[in-house]
Amino acid sequence: MKVAISSLISRDDSLIGKIKKILDDENIDSEIIKRSDKMTTSNVDMVITAGGDRAILDYSHYVREFSVPVLGVYESDSTGFLGQIDVSDLRKSIGRIKRGDYEIDNVCRLSVNVDGKEVEPVLNDISLFPRKSATLMEYILKINGNDLWHDNSDGVIISTPIGSTAYCMSAGGPMVLQKSQVFVIVPVNSMDNTRRPLIVPNTDRLEIEDILCRYLCEVILDGGKRVAVRKNIVCEKHEFPAKFVKLIKDSPMDIIAKKVKLAEELLDMPPSAKLILKTLEYEGELSQKDLSKRTMLPERTIRLSLSHLIQRGYVRKKTSLRDARQKTYELNPKVLI
Repeated sequence: MKVAISSLISRDDSLIGKIKKILDDENIDSEIIKRSDKMTTSNVDMVITAGGDRAILDYSHYVREFSVPVLGVYESDSTGFLGQIDVSDLRKSIGRIKRGDYEIDNVCRLSVNVDGKEVEPVLNDISLFPRKSATLMEYILKINGNDLWHDNSDGVIISTPIGSTAYCMSAGGPMVLQKSQVFVIVPVNSMDNTRRPLIVPNTDRLEIEDILCRYLCEVILDGGKRVAVRKNIVCEKHEFPAKFVKLIKDSPMDIIAKKVKLAEELLDMPPSAKLILKTLEYEGELSQKDLSKRTMLPERTIRLSLSHLIQRGYVRKKTSLRDARQKTYELNPKVLI
């Protein structure tokens, strides 16, 4: 058996080293693959991503065919739902991995085309917003070439089932079971009260056209990379689903129950605090400056929201390993977003 360890995020070097040592001790042939290697995995049986959900999302973006199943391994200070096991439990799971005693989940991805150019596949969602916050944008939504609505709103989200319990849910979208063969469309703060979240078959071709705004609009891929858009976006079911190794048999309803519980606790939080939580979930540990840059919120709002989140126990403050004078912020590992 041969395993590749994905090394896309440099801050996970320590975790990668721990995983590599465990595999070596258990006589499993392994190699570390980096972004510069063009993610060549055709000669391996499994890929291990090191880190929380962001590591898995990054890997999904850089692999088109996804022919090899992926196992997400995290440390106790990582968070999210896609990672399967803590690195401290990896050694105990080696026997099952060698025997192939696990399930493989095929997870639908979105193929996204922006202004005629294909961008990387999306696992959770895409969101379209003006670059400047609190600005209305206008667009036409088409399904299979037919106009569905003409809307004025803050933005619009298109989500897969696995992404329906992430940002999509925070914006008022429905929770969808992972195996559902659908996409979810959520207009954000539409001026028309009839513009409600919409569930469509994942065989449909979704188009957002005639985008008009005072400022440049951007497509945000899985809460991370931003791509400027001037004319249109086309979304379809990607030809190749993501393949995830499943060692823990949590039911979909168990995961949704956790999401619902947290959502109820977050109801009284201001939108800025929710945005910071989602950003920390996707990006991992960040400084105040990094948070301001990614969320485009004023620094004063960032400070007040972080203070509120720390008091509530959702976020914890740390001293940066790179610069002891700087503080960084991350999700409390007990919090599942």
